[in-house]
Amino acid sequence: MALSTPALGETTVSSSILDLVGEPGRVMTRSIDRVAYASDASHYLYTPQAVVLAKDAREVSELLAAANRNHQPVTLRSGGTSLAGQASGDGLMIDVRKNFRGITVLDGGQRVRVQPGATIRQVNARLGVYGSKLGPDPASEAACTVGGVIANNSSGMACGTEFNTYRTLESMTFVLPSGTMIDTAAPDADAQLAAAEPQLVATLEKLRDRVRSNPDSVAKIEKHFALKNTMGYGINAFLDFDSPAQLMAHLIIGSEGTLAFVAEAVFRTVPIRKLAIATLAVFDNLDLATRALPELLDSGAATLELMDSTSLRVGQSLPGVPEAIMGFEVDQQAALLIEYHADSDEELRGLQDAGQKLLDTAALRAPAVLSPDAKNRQAAWKFRKGLYASVAGARVSGTTALLEDVAVPVPSLAETCGSLQELFTEYGYADSVIFGHAKDGNIHFMLTDRFEGEQALTRYNGFNDKMVELILSKGGNLKAEHGTGRAMAPFVRAQYGDELYDVHLQLKAACDPRLMMNPGVIIDDDHAAHIRNIKLNATIEVEADRCVECGYCEPVCPSKDLTLTPRQRIVVRRAIAKAEAEGNLELAAELEKDYEYNGVQTCAVDGMCVTACPVGINTGLLVKRLRREDANPALAAGFKTAAKGWGAATRAGSLALSVADKFPVGLVRGVTDAARKVISTDVMPRYDAELPGGGKARKPLAGNLGAVGGEPLAIYLPACVNSMFGPAGDGEGVSAAFTKLLQAAGVSVYVPQGIESMCCGTPWTSKGYADGHDLMAQRVLDEVAAALPGKNLPVISDASSCTEGFAHTLEGHGYTVVDLLAFTSQHLLDKLPEGRKIASMTLHPTCSSTQMGLNPDLEKLARAAADTVNVPVNWGCCAYAGDRGMLHPELTASATAAEAAEVRELDAQAHASCNRTCELGMTRATGKDYRHVIELLADAVAR
Repeated sequence: MALSTPALGETTVSSSILDLVGEPGRVMTRSIDRVAYASDASHYLYTPQAVVLAKDAREVSELLAAANRNHQPVTLRSGGTSLAGQASGDGLMIDVRKNFRGITVLDGGQRVRVQPGATIRQVNARLGVYGSKLGPDPASEAACTVGGVIANNSSGMACGTEFNTYRTLESMTFVLPSGTMIDTAAPDADAQLAAAEPQLVATLEKLRDRVRSNPDSVAKIEKHFALKNTMGYGINAFLDFDSPAQLMAHLIIGSEGTLAFVAEAVFRTVPIRKLAIATLAVFDNLDLATRALPELLDSGAATLELMDSTSLRVGQSLPGVPEAIMGFEVDQQAALLIEYHADSDEELRGLQDAGQKLLDTAALRAPAVLSPDAKNRQAAWKFRKGLYASVAGARVSGTTALLEDVAVPVPSLAETCGSLQELFTEYGYADSVIFGHAKDGNIHFMLTDRFEGEQALTRYNGFNDKMVELILSKGGNLKAEHGTGRAMAPFVRAQYGDELYDVHLQLKAACDPRLMMNPGVIIDDDHAAHIRNIKLNATIEVEADRCVECGYCEPVCPSKDLTLTPRQRIVVRRAIAKAEAEGNLELAAELEKDYEYNGVQTCAVDGMCVTACPVGINTGLLVKRLRREDANPALAAGFKTAAKGWGAATRAGSLALSVADKFPVGLVRGVTDAARKVISTDVMPRYDAELPGGGKARKPLAGNLGAVGGEPLAIYLPACVNSMFGPAGDGEGVSAAFTKLLQAAGVSVYVPQGIESMCCGTPWTSKGYADGHDLMAQRVLDEVAAALPGKNLPVISDASSCTEGFAHTLEGHGYTVVDLLAFTSQHLLDKLPEGRKIASMTLHPTCSSTQMGLNPDLEKLARAAADTVNVPVNWGCCAYAGDRGMLHPELTASATAAEAAEVRELDAQAHASCNRTCELGMTRATGKDYRHVIELLADAVAR
């Protein structure tokens, strides 16, 4: 396989390994790819020599076997949300996320078969309809994947040690470094393993007997594994399992990719408790909060999440946080998020009485009341789950956030927290934070610093050594749930002693005799290993500088399977800045060149990343800045001219589509393809079959619209996109449908006289053409002000992304902007005559409807028009993004692939969305006509 030589240097991975991958596009050795995969959520930075997007388990088996023969280090990467460095490496990286997302629900939800690339949230979404979920419940469930959850023996907020991966995994298919693949559910799994790996099986049995025959080893294992514990290997398996296959499987759990690859796993699920009450109780200080824990735990609390004063201080600056942490100046306060679960009202009342009695007598800043209120509970959990990234995002630019997690017996927690705070003071870590799963004695603490130079590293080493001594003196574990990784590998011996550490070494040597699986993780005798290769990030654009590289954004990004994710876009920007600072201009130039397509052109700037980012980063704003700074002057001038004559421009576009619609698709597509080669694929759109004829002019809608003689309830701005692109099939379009609903409900709205020349401005902002946007924004303001002076009516639009665009223009000038979905739901629906529903409808929520909170209205309107309403589990942004899907059809194809497959399987009678270009994107992806939900509602009313 011929590979280019990037500025980072030619890959050192042997061609005999890489040639096993049949498709060259799945082998990545460019600098931009290696840099993009170098960062995970930890504070370490290791740049791989090559990245392979593995196709299936068989290919991984072949790659591992070849790497084993070539002594080639290998790191397996799935979600990359690990915090201790176990998901990064400087050898061959094998991506086992993209092509490993299979989920099969078994036995009515009692079990589930999952591949390593599926996120916990995706699995639980499938299980939720059966009233069940996975046992592990990590805070990063939106982004962390099953592969990482198994590799780290993840737990979380409520599962403790009872429902973690180790306790709920039934079977797995694993691949050893030799390439041997074993399904432990097979009746002859033990025989298969013994036949393929006789020396390994003999060592496992020998180590099992050695551990069991040593009373000190047994006692030490029982002590450490009575708490949450991910320090070292899961050597409790030597006490719990006899069968070689089951023993091996449970040793692989928590082995962090150092023993084997888990290709598939079957979990026993846990039932979702039907009822819950919660509160956020703020105590006067951390000591009081931790001393309240034992009684709250005895009262039956399901979760007890601790947050210290720094957590609360950062939280007060974030939107949508619980009211309980607002309205006071934080000094030493600390909070507990307390939750009780039950299956019956009677059980819940008993728990509520017991818990409330304790809270009523506690030393709280303000009364805390246990309540079933879903909104407050959701706000509290969103704050807690994003706490690490939120606090880390508040750090000083250029510093690194280093997060550790430990566990001690609950009675020792208060004293341990106090001692940690003393260590923070002693070593000058003034902004350190403590939070975590107090129910399990499991706390996380974070240090921020520029971990560079002898002084900083000496300070960190001094703190770390005393922290290790403190936790072990309390009978605790140096890692509770984040995995040993690189951060604690040098201290495994300190926790277990020489005898059990030797068991670790023998196990590693038996499974991976050439030490090629994730070297430096879990096993590393170099006492300074944990301070090598710490990230030293350069300062970048303000829109993204706060990023902590947690990866929460990645699952919602439409380009995640095509080019870069938001995290990777930011990581590459940091690599460019670092290369420039170091004078490596060749690398900086190469990264900039490849970033144009991978980072800029294929970003949908849809803003979905901000819905998942705990620190509120919208990477689309970064990309808009880059487009604005690099805008072609000629194109910018052309778009400004278009803004001046926007009415004529939209009519010309409509006419062109109507003309093209009369010719064979292949002919018109051939013309546009030829033009794209000459002009640019990022300038000239591609014509395709989903494009309809042109739409109708908006000018005839001007004036009062709807019921005759009524006072208008709103100013209506029909979107130009619905005028340029005609309706699907025999549909009438959203404006005509909305007019009929207005008439049926007896409601009137007003359309400005200059509507034909108005636009929300998104075409200019998304491309970075500021002058054209400013011109259009002023026109919109003038037209709206002239529409109905003195009325102060809300402004509505009929395409969700356009509503968002109008809101950016108008809301700063005293106007309220409302989408057509919300207006219809609130002002028309209860006035409409009952119509005849269709059998079923599948919806495609849009990125804008999601960010504006419109999806409940979308579903409400759909239910008024259809008996069954489906929202695909795999819903995501379609990435059509105005004209982005016509400029880069590959982006929309990639973004919609999973949702389209689900839509075809659902096979509903009708398909709807709330934005015309999104409807076009989904029509292309599925072959189904997507229409605005308002059209389908009007059809139902008319029947």
